[in-house]
Amino acid sequence: MADEAAMAEDGIGPAQTPLVEVSFQKNIHRNQKYLEAEPKALGVTQIGLSVFQIICVAVFLAKGLSHIGIDIPFFISSILVLIAGSVAVAAQNLHLPTLRACLGMQIVASGASLYNVVCSLIKMEDTPTYCWHYYYDNSTLRTGEICHSIENIRSHFYAESVLIHAALLAISVTLAAYCCKVVNCCAPAPRMTVITVQAPAVQQ
Repeated sequence: MADEAAMAEDGIGPAQTPLVEVSFQKNIHRNQKYLEAEPKALGVTQIGLSVFQIICVAVFLAKGLSHIGIDIPFFISSILVLIAGSVAVAAQNLHLPTLRACLGMQIVASGASLYNVVCSLIKMEDTPTYCWHYYYDNSTLRTGEICHSIENIRSHFYAESVLIHAALLAISVTLAAYCCKVVNCCAPAPRMTVITVQAPAVQQ
């Protein structure tokens, strides 16, 4: 009411509009925020590291250096991270349902990577049972040395595996954070300030 009174005093008619108008609108380009995370590079990294881990563990199983009962959850977790990487790459089309699927898969991948870190730490400290009798048997010294070399390689592999899965955990958390910004699951959609400047009408 006060603004209308001021306009009437200044002689501005009701049909006229102010020269500067400030409004708050939804940012229609907020989906582009996801691309700032470099999802293609991070997704391909997730896929590549997961495939590497799956192949290495499969080789260990084939050579009898691991137990299938322990490694099945490890395989499943690595496959989940691989799927999450594929969805992250697919979400580059900025389709909202795909971005939501990416968010869900990255949260799952974070849990899977954390599980694999713990699993790798446990395996790194685990001594294979087939090496125990070589500690006290001097008649098979050469075989014992080979066994202990394999044990050291196995320990180093799982130490490397801890670092790989820690990196995969960081990637999953990063992608989940960017997806969260785009799909607005944690906060309302951000609004941007729009200032409209209108040219004054030319008086005849």
